[in-house]
Amino acid sequence: MDKYGLVGYPLEHSFSKVFFNDKFKNEHIDAEYVNFSIPDIQLFKEIIQNNPNLKGLNVTIPYKEMVIDFLDDLDTDARQIGAINVVKIEQDNTGKKRLIGYNSDIIGFTESIKPLLNETHQKALILGTGGASKAIFQGLKNLGIESTFVSRKASAQMLTYDDLTSDIMQQYTVIINCTPLGMYPHIDNCPPIPYHLLSECHLLYDLVYNPETTLFMQKGKEQGATTKNGLDMLHLQALAAWDIWQK
Repeated sequence: MDKYGLVGYPLEHSFSKVFFNDKFKNEHIDAEYVNFSIPDIQLFKEIIQNNPNLKGLNVTIPYKEMVIDFLDDLDTDARQIGAINVVKIEQDNTGKKRLIGYNSDIIGFTESIKPLLNETHQKALILGTGGASKAIFQGLKNLGIESTFVSRKASAQMLTYDDLTSDIMQQYTVIINCTPLGMYPHIDNCPPIPYHLLSECHLLYDLVYNPETTLFMQKGKEQGATTKNGLDMLHLQALAAWDIWQK
């Protein structure tokens, strides 16, 4: 039986295991999908060594960048983004494995946000600077939207939350939460943006999908903003990952 899985830490929030195992069952695919919750990326090598039937992996927080050091190659998009969330495992006749990294986050994100965009959405704030945020930046660039990162730490290349003035909030009408703030079980958390400066012109997109409506989204709705969680992105990037593993 072929094996696929998810690498990250922690993994209590993830729907991937259920998603793929339901897919395998419904489509009569002889495979299983398991969670590999590892507190240290160095344990990634053991996952590969101890699972000879492993054909592919998804990678999530906090390893989308760190795992690149363990791979043999990256596809063009993944190399440009600098983060991966899909690993395809190829094996030759001698049993030697070759690990190739891909990024399906960019596919899931762009396809899920496109229907919500209009002519007022010219600039975006990306909250967080982790691996997922890099795919979001590239996806927005492909959609013709100028993006700026927001972080707690000051940097010449990004804004801090304290920099989010009324003028900035008026210009940047798309706000993407790429942080885990608000993710179950910490549902009372949210990114510290000035929510009172939001309006019906704003689009708030949260990569978090558990809970269905995060506090970030709830506060946006209260100001009339359009909101969307990351569940569609999850499904679309998962299907893209499956296509990668099968090609």
